[in-house]
Amino acid sequence: MCPVKPDAASLAGRAAHDISPPMTQDLQLIAWDFDGVLNRNIVNGRFVWADGFGADFGHPFSSLQAYLSGDTFEAIVTGRRDLRDAVGAWTRDVGFAPGPDVVLDYWFAQDSLADPDMWARLDAMRARGLRQVIATNNEDRRCTYIEQEMGFGPRIDGMFSSGRMGVRKPDAGFFEIIERETGVPPSAILLVDDTGENIAAARARGWKTFHYSETAGPDLDKCLSLS
Repeated sequence: MCPVKPDAASLAGRAAHDISPPMTQDLQLIAWDFDGVLNRNIVNGRFVWADGFGADFGHPFSSLQAYLSGDTFEAIVTGRRDLRDAVGAWTRDVGFAPGPDVVLDYWFAQDSLADPDMWARLDAMRARGLRQVIATNNEDRRCTYIEQEMGFGPRIDGMFSSGRMGVRKPDAGFFEIIERETGVPPSAILLVDDTGENIAAARARGWKTFHYSETAGPDLDKCLSLS
């Protein structure tokens, strides 16, 4: 989910890494965060897909953001409310006649910014036979887009999303579900994530962690024995 920006503390802590290269020994599963890691859609703390929203829709992005924040955001991202319904409320209130599907199509397409370097890492680790999943705070509609339209489905071994699981990072239950469903012990799982709270929560369960940042690619390659 993208309407809510990362908090300043998370952004400030991005550069820290919690594993020493190389760390592939005993590794059975990589859990990749999506936004800000596999998808290069966050620049200086803002989601760049919304940069042209005002010009394209005739309404400021902040007006939509107000409909997708607070309790509404929590309900959407944990699958208790349909994103389309919330966007539909905005389209009705501002008088946007084309309706919510046009907004969602625009949003998902503009926010489709897969990092080609991450594609290469996914493919390289897959070639080694390592299992990989996406572990993301996203609702179901966007996850389906990520799997099908963006093409991540064939490259991963599962999509673990807050909208489908009913719990979001950094809640311990999010990580517990991944452990249970994959059958992989915590010590053999690596989380690659750009949010400090998520890194801390995974580490508390005994996971390996890599706190990703926009400049951390070379360090990640070393940790994965790709360089």
